[in-house]
Amino acid sequence: MQDNMMWWRGGVIYQIYPRSFLDSRGDGVGDLNGITEKLDYVASLNVDGIWLSPFFTSPMLDFGYDVSDYRDVDPMFGTLEDFKALLEKAHSLGLKVMIDQVISHTSDQHPWFQESRQNRTNPKADWFVWADPKPDGTPPNNWLSIFGGSAWTFDSRRQQYYLHNFLTSQPDVNFHHPEARQAQLDNMRFWLDLGVDGFRLDTVNFYFHDAELRDNPPVPKGEAKTLGAPEANPYTWQRHVYDLSRPENLDFLKDLRALMDEYPGTTTVGEIGDDNPLERMAEYTAGGDKLHMAYTFDLLNMPHSASYLREVIERFQRLAGDAWPCWATSNHDVVRSATRWGADEDPHAYPKVMLAVLFSLRGSVCLYQGEELGLPEADVPFERIQDPYGKVLWPEFKGRDGCRTPMPWTDGEQGGFSPVEPWLPMEARHLELAVSRQQDDPNATLNTVRALLAFRRSHPALFDGDLSLVDVGDDLLGFTRQKGDETLLCVFNLTGQEQQTTLPVEVASDLPVAHFTATRDGSTLTLPAYQAAFMQVA
Repeated sequence: MQDNMMWWRGGVIYQIYPRSFLDSRGDGVGDLNGITEKLDYVASLNVDGIWLSPFFTSPMLDFGYDVSDYRDVDPMFGTLEDFKALLEKAHSLGLKVMIDQVISHTSDQHPWFQESRQNRTNPKADWFVWADPKPDGTPPNNWLSIFGGSAWTFDSRRQQYYLHNFLTSQPDVNFHHPEARQAQLDNMRFWLDLGVDGFRLDTVNFYFHDAELRDNPPVPKGEAKTLGAPEANPYTWQRHVYDLSRPENLDFLKDLRALMDEYPGTTTVGEIGDDNPLERMAEYTAGGDKLHMAYTFDLLNMPHSASYLREVIERFQRLAGDAWPCWATSNHDVVRSATRWGADEDPHAYPKVMLAVLFSLRGSVCLYQGEELGLPEADVPFERIQDPYGKVLWPEFKGRDGCRTPMPWTDGEQGGFSPVEPWLPMEARHLELAVSRQQDDPNATLNTVRALLAFRRSHPALFDGDLSLVDVGDDLLGFTRQKGDETLLCVFNLTGQEQQTTLPVEVASDLPVAHFTATRDGSTLTLPAYQAAFMQVA
């Protein structure tokens, strides 16, 4: 196990989506006290910390990712005192607490924007990205919003357009303005002073835009659209050269790191959606003077074969240097992995081996709530869709609600989440996978996760050791993890067929992990469908 100051390097962070974790007030929406009530459960998973998606004051047009007050709790979730109680309980259980920071944009209800839009001469006139129309009245350039349409909206008061990479109600902060940058750093200091242990940084490569407002080029015909957005979205038709991942961002990340360094033991993990995601991850986390870690959408998309995973690992290791990744196979923005990767696989066996891979990679891990139960994507009917993203692109893209439905604590009414109808419907298939159903079942996914994370904690090589890919055939994924005198061989069968391979290294002993069965006859390893093997290298 790492020292406490470096807990994040190899740590496992459990992501909680507050609206959907537990409703303690009976209004159909999860809240901070509900999270506090379930922290003993979270600690029982053997994770190192939690990440809370936004709970700040917000009009909730994008469910908290549109902040109108960075320093307070939205009444929907409770109070600042409730957050302090959550923080104290988590720390008493040995859990670190990371919170989302959405600083690239605010809500249009934020006082900064309300002042900025009044005229072109007020003190915050340039705190947001404003630009004159073209002579024909059209937007300044061809930039698009991820949520559909132009990234520019006209404001009649200033007779200018303002930039928004997401909803029209989410104006982009102008990070070229030093006072706006500093104000966001000051907001983060507020939470550090309260005792949080770090931040997940939403859209961390979106902070700066091209000051010349140049048009993005199109994706050349036949070339891959690699950005983490659905293919139905025209946003993927551009190469995002000028509206994100600008070089000026590196200096700001250094300023942010200097702030974090004032609070030893704190950390940052950035979300990167980019045409070259692994390159950007390496750039943003290398050198020890920017982000501590970052994650991309490489494991949050559709491919899941052994060959694809090898390619991702190889590419990252080629680019990484001393960069540090944070891997995730699911979060609040993508279809749950049991469906996205495992739709055609055994619904009970596949999630276990997929999580075994995730927990064995070199890097830190984000584990999204419900993944430890093997939950499939929920089917939310159109009339219950809440996500504005889904409403725009329906039916080709149904939005993100299917991964945000309430956590099933019991198999009873509303899954023990709330005594009333919740904000999103409880998925009937989730009730069969409820915590209460899995808690005492030794073969359940929940207890597989507990066993895997206990195993990870007991082996320093898995926590932050080096990784080297090994050849175990096309249908299997294999690598060694090494730290100090310990070297482990890890082999995974993500297919529904038994696989056999010749061991690429000499093995001293097998390391049993609950729920995984593999047999070894000399140098021949046999892996049944959806199984993993862990061995001590001689």
